[in-house]
Amino acid sequence: MTSTASSPHSPSTSAPPGQNPGEARQPSTWERRLRRFGHVARPRGDVGTRLVPPYAPPSSRVWATLGLSDGLARGVTRWSGWLGPLLVTLIAGLMRFWHLGSPKAVIFDETYYAKDAWALIHRGFEVNWDKNANDLILKTGGHVPLPHDAAYVVHPPVGKYVIGIGEWLFGFDPFGWRFMTAVLGTLCVFLVCRIGRRLFRSTFLGCLAGLLLAVDGLAFVMSRTALLDSVLVFFVVAAFGCLVVDRDKARGKLAAALPRGEDGVPRPDAHIAETLRLGWRPWRLLAGLCLGLAAGTKWNGFIYLAAFGVLTVLWDVGARRVAGAGRPYVTVLKRDLGWAFLSTVPVAVATYVLSWLGWILSPSDGTGGYFRNWAATDGRGGSWTWLFPDWVRSLWHYEHEVYKFNVGLSSPHIYQSNPWSWLVDGRPVSYFYESPLPGKDGCPAGAGDKCAREVLALGTPLLWWAAAFAVLYLLWRWFFRRDWRAGAITCAIAAGYLPWFNYQERTIFFFYAVVFVPFLCLGVAMLVGAILGPPGSGERRRVVGAASAGVLVLLIVWNFVYFWPIYTGQAIPFSSWQSRMWLDSWV
Repeated sequence: MTSTASSPHSPSTSAPPGQNPGEARQPSTWERRLRRFGHVARPRGDVGTRLVPPYAPPSSRVWATLGLSDGLARGVTRWSGWLGPLLVTLIAGLMRFWHLGSPKAVIFDETYYAKDAWALIHRGFEVNWDKNANDLILKTGGHVPLPHDAAYVVHPPVGKYVIGIGEWLFGFDPFGWRFMTAVLGTLCVFLVCRIGRRLFRSTFLGCLAGLLLAVDGLAFVMSRTALLDSVLVFFVVAAFGCLVVDRDKARGKLAAALPRGEDGVPRPDAHIAETLRLGWRPWRLLAGLCLGLAAGTKWNGFIYLAAFGVLTVLWDVGARRVAGAGRPYVTVLKRDLGWAFLSTVPVAVATYVLSWLGWILSPSDGTGGYFRNWAATDGRGGSWTWLFPDWVRSLWHYEHEVYKFNVGLSSPHIYQSNPWSWLVDGRPVSYFYESPLPGKDGCPAGAGDKCAREVLALGTPLLWWAAAFAVLYLLWRWFFRRDWRAGAITCAIAAGYLPWFNYQERTIFFFYAVVFVPFLCLGVAMLVGAILGPPGSGERRRVVGAASAGVLVLLIVWNFVYFWPIYTGQAIPFSSWQSRMWLDSWV
């Protein structure tokens, strides 16, 4: 079954005074007015199924069509939850590692992060490089002396440490500094497959979401470039996945604790729903760790910490309500909120601070990291300075200076863009461009004229344009149909997208949107599930839905293949390059 209706909304079993929990609540006036737009009241029914929805098995007609026996069909069904995501991940990995070291150049902001990564893993802090360092690194295969003077940088160190792992393993060259972003980009596809499967209770829709991420041009290019945003994406998606698993585990404990009727079906119980302690929740702790690593890559991670923190608490409210709690918000305040905070915020903050350990341990005599000696020089004096070690005060000063830089950055750039244009692929970023002559650098000898060779950070257009409609569908599904999955995906998109509208005067780029691309893919997968049709649809509805969904997915894959040359920096005739510039703003 592939319908997005395969799992329930966030329902309520609480009842007003004088009304039994099992009785249907009368809709309010505003609910009755919204019914014309598709609004539905919270559903009722089997509490156990609503707390822990079952996974939808494939239709028996699928196995009959493939000619599989019942035993083999059961085995395929059992392992498809892993084999399907692994197959999609394998495809994504082959594409991302194909000629990963090409172009053999320092492209776009690799000029900062590749060198900063090399310095961090060897010295513990970033250093100032000569202006001709890029040429020297490429010419000598990375065998260059490491400078000593500390450099002022405006991003935390985690992402650069991750990039540095690849350089440590494979050398200080394009393949080395792109290796880890390719690994994490590939793993992101696997995570999205598994997260989608858990969200939609459908292996098909989960694998579809991962496939869409695999063929998104922006995610693909970022996976093959040593920029921090690819590392940020991985930790954000991993944190989201941990919280989704935690949600299922917590609801499973509630369902197991509820009393059962003679038919074996769990019944709502206000006492259990309001007093049960959910105990040890390691997945929430792991989410806090991932969010700390995300913030230690770029400060955007703290926005996701706040957004996901609210989201997971609301999930607990929904679970307590379904289980029968009369006052679920009060119950969560008493039983869950404190532990939810301690499991995420302190863990994330401690992880962030520890990510600066190389800088903290560097000398404070002026030969260590930038501003490491601030507390002992410009920061001396004051009535309360004795309360905090010098490294704490120096780090706080550094963070404050970075904040002022980030909010005040307004230097114009030819490829900067406004966030209003992001969802429609309005202004991509060119990371690399050359015009090789015929017979050189991959340009066909018979090209007749010069070729174009470009790496363009452009989202697969048909995917992004479909995603714009998917966002509208998610909003409708969340508000009118009370679908928690739509709310979760919308929350993740909003956390990565909406904050940039506060900095429209700042120099910002389209590739910042890569952090919410996995959630756009989940949204499109959910939209495709709706196109396929709800459970119980007639044969004609299913055929029409499957044909429509299939055409959409095939067009997206074709669109990615069509733009492949300008995602991978292949030399193509200039006329071919020009035919791919669909919008004037792409040039």
